[in-house]
Amino acid sequence: MESISKEMFQPAQKTTNAEAIVRPSLNYWADAWRRLRKNKLAMGGLIILVILFLLAIIGPMLTPFSYATQHLKETNLAPSSKYWLGTDDFGRDMWARIWWGTRISLFIGLVAAALDLVVGVLYGSISAYFGGKVDAFMQRFIEIIYSIPYLLIAILLMMVLGSGVTSIILAYAITGWVTMARLVRGQMLVLKEQEFVLAARSLGAKSWRIIAKHLIPNVLGVVVVQITFVVPTAIFVEAFLSFIGLGVKPPLASLGNLLNDGAGVMRYHPHRLLFPTVIFSLILLSFNLLGDGLRDALDPKMRK
Repeated sequence: MESISKEMFQPAQKTTNAEAIVRPSLNYWADAWRRLRKNKLAMGGLIILVILFLLAIIGPMLTPFSYATQHLKETNLAPSSKYWLGTDDFGRDMWARIWWGTRISLFIGLVAAALDLVVGVLYGSISAYFGGKVDAFMQRFIEIIYSIPYLLIAILLMMVLGSGVTSIILAYAITGWVTMARLVRGQMLVLKEQEFVLAARSLGAKSWRIIAKHLIPNVLGVVVVQITFVVPTAIFVEAFLSFIGLGVKPPLASLGNLLNDGAGVMRYHPHRLLFPTVIFSLILLSFNLLGDGLRDALDPKMRK
């Protein structure tokens, strides 16, 4: 056997920067925000949404005219220095009505998102965690709810409560959370078999603590992305119901009934359809761009 001599070895070079910190340590949400900022389309959608939210709040205050005040001698006027976006059939200021309608539509979308966040997440979490007969019963209930058309529920509620924001929200509260519950359940079925859940059980953690402290925080990424798609969906549903005359009734304004009113006179007064359409399209486009950006930013596989 060949002997090993010292000449066969050489000292290793010292690496002075081996333990140098290349970049500051970031938690999950800070890293997601860093990646989201690099997505120009998503940040553009976020900026547009912030501007629209601000205008929905302060827009009606920037004009001396109320969204419901009628000026019958100044009907269907084109945009001017007095009426920035023109007037409608009753001489009501379109600027005030468009931003008031945007406020109503965004309110309905945010309430729908809150219902999804509370009802859908809790329902899906309980169903997945306890499993067995509890899961089977809860999923059959979801299938029953899912089989009832939203439009039918909305019409029935409007026959009882009348048309308005309350009926639209209640109709969505009955059926809108089902998709979120199914999505959360699918994620929870995988997570509850992980080692950290077993460790929590071994330490004596109660079921509700495991769900609230360990499981739900691990699905927040998926939930946040889903919410960004829920809001425009709810706004679209409200606009559709108002467009067919089942939603918000005048003089209260929403983007749906503004589109409905503008469609009837688009040949003679195109500005009445153009401006609500632009605002409505910007809201839907911005939420979708932001949702796509959040999906990429919150995906651990995309992390570099």
